[in-house]
Amino acid sequence: MKLAPYLERRRAEVDRALEALLPPPEGPAALLAEAMRYAVFSGGKRLRPVLALAACEAFGGRDEDVLEPAAALELVHTYSLVHDDLPAMDDDDLRRGRPTAHKAYGEAEAILAGDALLTLAFEILATRPVGSPAAARRGEAVALVARRAGHAGMVGGQLADLEAERRPPAAETLEWIHRHKTGALLSASVELGALHAGATPEDRAAMARFGDALGLAFQIADDVLDRTASVEALGKTPGKDEKSGKATYPALLGVEASRREADRLCAVALSCIPKSVKEPSFLEALARYAVDRTH
Repeated sequence: MKLAPYLERRRAEVDRALEALLPPPEGPAALLAEAMRYAVFSGGKRLRPVLALAACEAFGGRDEDVLEPAAALELVHTYSLVHDDLPAMDDDDLRRGRPTAHKAYGEAEAILAGDALLTLAFEILATRPVGSPAAARRGEAVALVARRAGHAGMVGGQLADLEAERRPPAAETLEWIHRHKTGALLSASVELGALHAGATPEDRAAMARFGDALGLAFQIADDVLDRTASVEALGKTPGKDEKSGKATYPALLGVEASRREADRLCAVALSCIPKSVKEPSFLEALARYAVDRTH
């Protein structure tokens, strides 16, 4: 099994869905639509929607049932990055190798673009896939992503991340931040795929545990890259975590021990894949890619 062709195909599918779902830059709100598209089409890895597609596939589901909800996850993720880059948050000038949204369009415009991406995501989750047979799944999908993206998930983790700056990193607090700031939406991604495939509640819970462990491993790998990668490889300003006094695993454990912890958590994630998954190879490969990536 080769991951690169799979990723290329899945990313292209997600990008086509995003192109169709995002508003065109026309009319009085043309600038808003342009800023939304600028943020979304900036070379992202599309890991969250690809994980949703892979999870749905693993349980025998159909791509057409999950592709647009998966694309909605990318909109939620992109909104979080747009807001995270703002001067009041991480104050970043670069994202994926080019100016951040507020640098390209202005601070107020970036805030509104993030707002519009988030609300569009929930419109998609509430309406796709179409048809009355999918109504119950659509309702569950809205509730699932809202829980993982809101105050009890990603947003709560981001605030805790800000509050932890300039304080000595504590292992328990750091784990909570990473599991919520990053792990919550990754966990939602694989559970969303399982949900739209019609997986059992037990299998969905197992996939949520897979995503939770993978999300923590992914964020640890991200923190290591901030210490070790170049601006060209990273696509954003490296070393910012250390300069701003952020609570990170490298600050707590050092770089090498952090790498080992990410590998351990990847193994935990793989152990959570339920036996009912007949072909887990793509999920396994995606998990290793998320931890071993170089950018």
